[in-house]
Amino acid sequence: MDEPRGARRVARYAVLVVVAVVVLTPVYVSLVGALKPGARVLDYPRSLVPDSLTLETVRRAWSSGDLDRTMLNSALVAGAITVGQLVTSVLAAYAFAFLRFPWKPFWFGLFVSTLMVPTEVTVLANHGTVSSLGWLDSYQALVVPFLATALGTFLLRQVFLALPGDLRDAAAMDGLGHGRFLLQVAVPLARPMLGALALFSFLSAWNQYLWPLLVTNDDEHRTVQLGLRSLASSNLDELNLVMAGTIIAALPIFVVLLAFQRQLVRGLTAGAVKG
Repeated sequence: MDEPRGARRVARYAVLVVVAVVVLTPVYVSLVGALKPGARVLDYPRSLVPDSLTLETVRRAWSSGDLDRTMLNSALVAGAITVGQLVTSVLAAYAFAFLRFPWKPFWFGLFVSTLMVPTEVTVLANHGTVSSLGWLDSYQALVVPFLATALGTFLLRQVFLALPGDLRDAAAMDGLGHGRFLLQVAVPLARPMLGALALFSFLSAWNQYLWPLLVTNDDEHRTVQLGLRSLASSNLDELNLVMAGTIIAALPIFVVLLAFQRQLVRGLTAGAVKG
């Protein structure tokens, strides 16, 4: 019995190693390329050897791509979108889970059905609305259209529905209204899912490209993805600069993933095990 278990364990670790190599190889190639000077990036296969490394390429990418401004803009926009989606998702999920109003299943189904609508379908309508409001080249245009998410509402509603019904009755007997029950009971119990939702929202907002490209034309409101595009188009013959800019732009993502990986796992596995 021990030998089959040992063989299965070795096979699992072998698969994990292969997957890790496949996933991390592009990261390694980009990192080494970002730290190599000039044409050495194109000298394959020597370009994969971590020699002649320098931080000068990173400094040039930082200044050439105006990454200080664009990363600050992305951080502000992603942070505002994340907070907005958390607030609206909590309120909408609580209403669909605990409040009583006419045609609630219908409205919930209609609300969730927006998940099947591709973002590209709404781009023209949203752009027309933002333009009519005079919000082009502003933070409002980058943030407001994304302050609500049906996915977050659906996930949090499922968490709220999993709460024991007696808990709400006991809270009502103790004099807790909907507001205090939401803030003091429901939200604390939904923290794992809130953490996972916050992570998804931040990453999605940070990686936006099409919408910022459509609603911003000035340098003051450009996000990091547009900064990378500008860096790549103005340095076509310097691939190492593009790699350096990509690594810099990806650093906040790695930091957020490492900092909130526990909340992500707990949120994704919430309710997976009963008993």
